[in-house]
Amino acid sequence: MTSTDTVTTTTPTQQAADWLARFGAALAAGQADTAAALFGEDSYWRDLVSFTWNLRTEEGRGAIHEMLAARLADVQPSNFQLQGDATEAGGITEAWFTFETAVARGLGHLRLMNGLAWTFLTTMVELKGHEEKKGTRRIKGAEHGVHPGRHTWLEGRSTGAPTPGTTEHPEAVAIGGGQGGTGLGARLRRLGVPTIIIEKNARAGDSWRNRYKSLCLHDPVWYDHMPYLPFPDDWPVFCPKDKVGDWLESYTKLMELNYWSSTVAEKARWDEDAQRWEVRVVRDGQPVTLRPKQLVFALGVSGYANVPKIPGAETFLGQQHHSSKHPGGDAWRGKKAVVLGSNNSAHDICADLWENGADVTMVQRSSTHIAPSDSLMELALGGLYSEQAVASGIDHHKADLVFASVPYKIMHTFHIPVYEEMKRRDADLYRRLEEAGFMLDFGEDGSGLFMKYLRRGSGYYIDVGASELIANGSVHLRSRVDIARVNPTSVTLTDGSELPCDLLVYATGYGSMNNWLADLVSPEVADRVGKCWGLGSATTKDPGPWEGELRNMWKPTPVDNLWIHGGNLHQSRHYSQFLSLQLKARMEGIPTPVYKPAPSHHRR
Repeated sequence: MTSTDTVTTTTPTQQAADWLARFGAALAAGQADTAAALFGEDSYWRDLVSFTWNLRTEEGRGAIHEMLAARLADVQPSNFQLQGDATEAGGITEAWFTFETAVARGLGHLRLMNGLAWTFLTTMVELKGHEEKKGTRRIKGAEHGVHPGRHTWLEGRSTGAPTPGTTEHPEAVAIGGGQGGTGLGARLRRLGVPTIIIEKNARAGDSWRNRYKSLCLHDPVWYDHMPYLPFPDDWPVFCPKDKVGDWLESYTKLMELNYWSSTVAEKARWDEDAQRWEVRVVRDGQPVTLRPKQLVFALGVSGYANVPKIPGAETFLGQQHHSSKHPGGDAWRGKKAVVLGSNNSAHDICADLWENGADVTMVQRSSTHIAPSDSLMELALGGLYSEQAVASGIDHHKADLVFASVPYKIMHTFHIPVYEEMKRRDADLYRRLEEAGFMLDFGEDGSGLFMKYLRRGSGYYIDVGASELIANGSVHLRSRVDIARVNPTSVTLTDGSELPCDLLVYATGYGSMNNWLADLVSPEVADRVGKCWGLGSATTKDPGPWEGELRNMWKPTPVDNLWIHGGNLHQSRHYSQFLSLQLKARMEGIPTPVYKPAPSHHRR
């Protein structure tokens, strides 16, 4: 008589559910060692606020154990529930889950390798008892019945907004009214955090409108939505700057933000006695003092414009300006233009000047990564941010979390194959650029555009047409040189050659964001905060030590009650969620012990 052995095949969903059950049980029992043993030796837990009141990545089983041992009693995690079915590909099982802590609800993502956690993401979604008034919690708006002295919505808006001369002071002030300040302001308003957004320009969106005429988004529409209000489904894939500006202006109205345009921040200081900031601003020519508890600098991804000091610049008889001040190429038909720099703005401005009939030369001082737009959209972003991704059930909310689930320490390994394929696909363009003398790179480890962006915020161009102008000689190129001297009608390069010049554009980038703090608060505070942006990768312009998260962004800085918010549209949208929850918790008096706040390693 024979018998047949029964082979039980465990599905990816069963594997993930079993892992979560064991993990949840270990946490409930306070067993940090048992929970940590469910992670591989080379594993990563990225937490966005829920366990650490910080943005942190614990790298390795030992670091995960240390965090759990320190935080379990306070966090009280529970109710880990698998969401949907898990998937498996290439030996990696992936799953979504929800969970709770003592004060919040969260959403997470798990990757299993050989039965152990490889990457683990936990994110705070909402604070218990302080949920946004949406869905079943939405307000009625109309008060039915008869109410003497009833106020309309408009009257309530008018009386509810802080104005100059009142004694009411906001919980938070955001300096900067671009996509960062407005998106954060919308989240804070939904959470009931009184906030004033101050913007020096006359209209919301002017920070976009005031740039050179040809500027448009180089990232696709699926990547660029604002919080709560996604773009319409017929919105252009690459939005022109003035359309972005109009959208931001409409956004401030639709989201009912306390948005103070034509307002300049002059000085801020921390009042130790009052435990508030004192922020002196001038609004429509009138001085106003605001006293928020929390001060957010939402001034973009960069600091002040870098304008090199070149001998002879004061003798130049033509026009010279930084790329941020460039109005467009209309006035330069038949004129000689020199653009110093070779990143996004430099390419855009060269193309704009060429289209307007100028004779343009790009001066390239160092190598640049070129990513053709079509290839970038398909190879790097298409799986998460595209019409095809939406059709397969990946909207920008889910895409943001998938993106966030990849720890920075290993992110480059995900990107290297993308750019290897890009090298193959666009080999002809790269060959012709190099033959024209253009210095190309793909990052120091071949990981391409986004890692360069995270590490240094520069060194790349998303090619929307200008590269062909360089490859075919329409835009002249001088590489491996710099401008040694500016003359009245020309520039002399470091190789001794001379270029006739009517227009000189410095497309030379920007400094660190903490330079704003030096002027608006003090140099001492700026140096306490330290360098903003970068990962500590020890690559060009991103000095070590390794930090694991972007320096000072969206999390507690070394200066209490002072925050930095910025990044591209995707980052501003995604990380404003976690910054807003941190500010709300502090307003409500919820304890927020920050686990291992990042030290400051670099000054300005």
